[in-house]
Amino acid sequence: MNFIKRKVPWDDHPKEYGGLGFSALAHADVIAKISTRSVTAGITVMVPNSLGPAELLIHYGTQKQKDFWLPKLATGEAVPCFGLTEPTAGSDAGAIQSTGVLFKDSDGQLKMRLNWNKRWITLAAISDVIGLAFKLQDPEGLLGGEKELGITCALIPSKTPGVVIGRRHDPLAVPFYNCPTQGKDVVVDAEEAIIGGLANAGKGWKMLMESLGAGRGISLPSQSAGGLKYISRVASNHAMIRKQFGVSIGLFEGVQEPLMRIFAQNYYVDAMRHFTLGAIDNGISPPVVTAMCKYQTTEAYRRGINDAMDVLGGTGISLGPKNLIATGYFASPISITVEGANILTRTLMVFGQGALRAHPYAYKEVAAVEAGDLSAFDRAFWGHIGHITRNLSRSIVLSLSRGRLASSPVGGPVAGCWRRLSWASASFAILADMAMGLMGGSLKFKEKITGRFADILSWMYIGLSVLRRWEYEGRRKEDLPLVNVAMWYVFKEIQLSFDGIFRNFDVPVIGLLFKGPVRWWSRFNRIDWELHDEVGAAAVKIFLQDSEQRDRLTKGIYIPSKESEPFAMQEATFKAVIGADAIGRKVRKAIRKKILPKKPFSQILDEAVEKSVITAEEKNLLKVAEDLRSQAIQVDDFSEEEYRAR
Repeated sequence: MNFIKRKVPWDDHPKEYGGLGFSALAHADVIAKISTRSVTAGITVMVPNSLGPAELLIHYGTQKQKDFWLPKLATGEAVPCFGLTEPTAGSDAGAIQSTGVLFKDSDGQLKMRLNWNKRWITLAAISDVIGLAFKLQDPEGLLGGEKELGITCALIPSKTPGVVIGRRHDPLAVPFYNCPTQGKDVVVDAEEAIIGGLANAGKGWKMLMESLGAGRGISLPSQSAGGLKYISRVASNHAMIRKQFGVSIGLFEGVQEPLMRIFAQNYYVDAMRHFTLGAIDNGISPPVVTAMCKYQTTEAYRRGINDAMDVLGGTGISLGPKNLIATGYFASPISITVEGANILTRTLMVFGQGALRAHPYAYKEVAAVEAGDLSAFDRAFWGHIGHITRNLSRSIVLSLSRGRLASSPVGGPVAGCWRRLSWASASFAILADMAMGLMGGSLKFKEKITGRFADILSWMYIGLSVLRRWEYEGRRKEDLPLVNVAMWYVFKEIQLSFDGIFRNFDVPVIGLLFKGPVRWWSRFNRIDWELHDEVGAAAVKIFLQDSEQRDRLTKGIYIPSKESEPFAMQEATFKAVIGADAIGRKVRKAIRKKILPKKPFSQILDEAVEKSVITAEEKNLLKVAEDLRSQAIQVDDFSEEEYRAR
């Protein structure tokens, strides 16, 4: 899967330079927790620690550069940023217009004259050093090679004459520093500034791709995982606290549908995140996998926060200190857009890069053609033919048997899911080969097709992550409803993507076959299944109880200790409401039997004690719960003057 072995395993900041030596997982958990307290703080922490100069210095810097910069970056003495994006170069980083020109000054020293105009650079306005990507030119041939050396990465102290910082953008009212920066005839020593020295002139593209390949699997997936745990907690709290028609809204099946989606995404996003971080911590930088991880986790968070907004209703749409999800709602499109916009990541990067690089023969064929090696091409070509034959046979057999003839590495309740994944994998493999062979170079312009292939690939990876998590965590039977809902989600999305490919496989003759018999066979012989309502209800029930299981599935988020804080208050109310639930049922039963009048609890508690429906102690517990409930469902309001001041 296009795994690239890094020079060294992941190390956030090595201890010898004053860092903590965190693994990718430890780093990611810190990001997740901070982000559930403050999105702004989370972004401010994540950028210097995974997507900036420090990461590039660790792997590519000269010893002098490491000794000077890394201790300052580790302690926060120096704030870094990384200038890549420009007005005309967003996801297409290769289109950057920033330039650096090599020249010798009057003392014969090799210098660079830099000019840039960057946008959307996090922390630029408060930075001490700018990691800069630019196209390096050597018009005088001072390095003895090409005049156009290509993309290069350098470190530019922010106080260097000609550097312009200080202004900022407003990213949807989420107040992290997102900024422009310009450089006008900025002159620096080339050897000192270029990361890795002159030996790395023109090698910035590889450096960037490796850095982004790791970073995409750490920061935003962890922010999304923490966010989904947080909204799982907030939405389930609210669902039990808020009542309509005398019943907690979490017990309504209509409300349980969005809750089920939130909780399933919580489970599979954390599974996907841990699986990917394991690769990074083992010194592997899998750019296609981390691209899938970033794309799918941020999309899952966006779906989850939208569902949470529906569950919270008026509480979610009323801004103020008590609104626990508004900032996350505003911020969700930001993570979709940065580090490679999801639209282009899905349609161009995942399948476009992954199909060729991960294929056991296609890349060898291309390399053989480029090298003019006929013997190597023949070996790759005939190997490819055998590969297609095996995949086609396997796909037909597994499709006819609905995956039952596939092997499973485990027995038990999820063995069928493993077999379905094998079925999906076989169908994907032969379809991808056919698309590459029949559409050729035109496939890169069929972005809807490549996007669907990317979806199948990424959903298979999610499914593998879910099944791996369930095994790794000891096959917890109590988690099976969540596993089943998550896997239902996986296969539903895989089936939708297969349907889309068959419907739009625009190739003469073969395309008619796909749009006709194959498409109808796929609809009849679906890889997904119908989810029973009771399975979804069982998954939701996990989060509507005050239990160790709920705490475990939302572990790692920040819960304030001060009871006056809105989230802490909501948590306390949830526990009180759950604790008094059995008492409330006694009162409701007495109302149904007309022992008590049909009035709000607050008006009949004394009478309930007098008629021995509940005890005096139970009355006090229920009263505390109802008082807390009443406070928790209130939303912020303001005078006209206060509102205008906001």
